[in-house]
Amino acid sequence: MPSGPISTFLAGVLLTLLLQANPALGQDARMRLLVQSSPLAGSQFHALKSLVHRMQEGDALTLVREPDNPHDPLAIRVEWQGHKLGYVPRKENRAVAEAMDRGEHLQARVSRIRDARNPWQRLELEILMEL
Repeated sequence: MPSGPISTFLAGVLLTLLLQANPALGQDARMRLLVQSSPLAGSQFHALKSLVHRMQEGDALTLVREPDNPHDPLAIRVEWQGHKLGYVPRKENRAVAEAMDRGEHLQARVSRIRDARNPWQRLELEILMEL
C-alpha cells in the first residue's frame, strides 16, 4: 500500500474525480477509502470472547498505537467501547502504524464476525481513511 504524501495526493485526486462526476455529493459528503482489511490478532488473550455476543458488523473500533510495545514497535491495539480486543496483525501493521505516526486520521470498524474455532477467523476489521 502506498503511504505518505503520495497516498494523500492520490486520495485527493480520487475525491476530486468523484466530485466532478457527481456534484450532488457536495461538501458535506464523507467519503472513506478502504486502507486494509485484516483478521484480529491475539483475540484469544483479550476480551473478544466475552464481548463478541454484544458486537455487530459495522461497529466502530478504536486503533491505538503502542510504539513502546515490547513485542512489536509498530503495534496497533484494537479496542471496542474501551475494551482491548487484540491487535492489527504484525505482518500487516507497518503502513497503518506509519500513517498513524504521521497524524493521519484512520477509522476502523468490524467487517465480519464468525463463530469460528480458530481465533484468527472470529473477527475481521476494516481500516479506513476519511477523505
